[in-house]
Amino acid sequence: MELRKSVPVADVRAPKEYLQGHIPNAVSMPLFTDEERAIIGTLYKQVGRDTAVEKGIEMVGPKLASFVTQAKQIAPDKRIIVHCWRGGMRSGSMAWLLSMAGFRVYLLEGGYKVFRKHFLGILDQGLPQLKVLGGPTGSGKTELLLQMQQNGHQVIDLEGIAHHKGSSFGAINQAPQPTTEQFENELFTILSDFDLTQPIWVEDESKLIGTVHLPNALYKQMQQVPVYVVNIPLAQRIDRLVADYTHCEKHLLEEALLRIKKRVGPQNVKAAQEALALNDFRTVAEIVLQYYDKAYAYGLQGREVVDWEG
Repeated sequence: MELRKSVPVADVRAPKEYLQGHIPNAVSMPLFTDEERAIIGTLYKQVGRDTAVEKGIEMVGPKLASFVTQAKQIAPDKRIIVHCWRGGMRSGSMAWLLSMAGFRVYLLEGGYKVFRKHFLGILDQGLPQLKVLGGPTGSGKTELLLQMQQNGHQVIDLEGIAHHKGSSFGAINQAPQPTTEQFENELFTILSDFDLTQPIWVEDESKLIGTVHLPNALYKQMQQVPVYVVNIPLAQRIDRLVADYTHCEKHLLEEALLRIKKRVGPQNVKAAQEALALNDFRTVAEIVLQYYDKAYAYGLQGREVVDWEG
């Protein structure tokens, strides 16, 4: 983790594996395409290891020069970290090739699997000084956390990593969400730079942030520690929501309303749609907050709450 701050990382797994999840900032340099990997895997299972290895050599042979060229682009000073899934033949073969081409190669023993196991283990042990900032929708929790971060506090912006603000409206004006696996990888990388003996602040979240699942161990701990709840007047919360969510096409807001129709109630959604058509965004926010405030209050039941008046 320390070395990768100054040395590029080459992920030689297949493109499909990389897209599912990878070490943050690692560059995809696949030894085999997805199709080639499938062929080799089938041969390994149905015929045997030797035949699969021979086929792999046949596939890789014509690509050797291109691997060296790509590695030079990734690592101009010829220092590079290489890994595959388990630190086996794929990364070992690439490491041998690049070493022959004059690179200083660092091979990640155990591969991507060990990277994942290491950080999942940290979460399983728990974060000794985890602090959770909560508050009703529109309280400005994210902005407060980011300000705390600027002031030197250790903060993890879970919604920022997930590219989602957590509600039915949360995907609006956001980049596509990562896979849950990649979300965890980004989270792990941030934690690796933190002093785990000092407070680490996160925003109170449900188990799902859009389509991304919080790690079970982290979510469980978040439910067990005190929640520092921000309280600001309803009018200010509405102001914030109007400012945050009205710089988009109105059909996106309507689609978000329809996704929570059963929970908000058909008549309330109809009233919100009518207000939206009139650009009466404050009324829309008021209607939606009636639902989200009840949901948030329900979520706080049984938890230790510390009020922060704002």
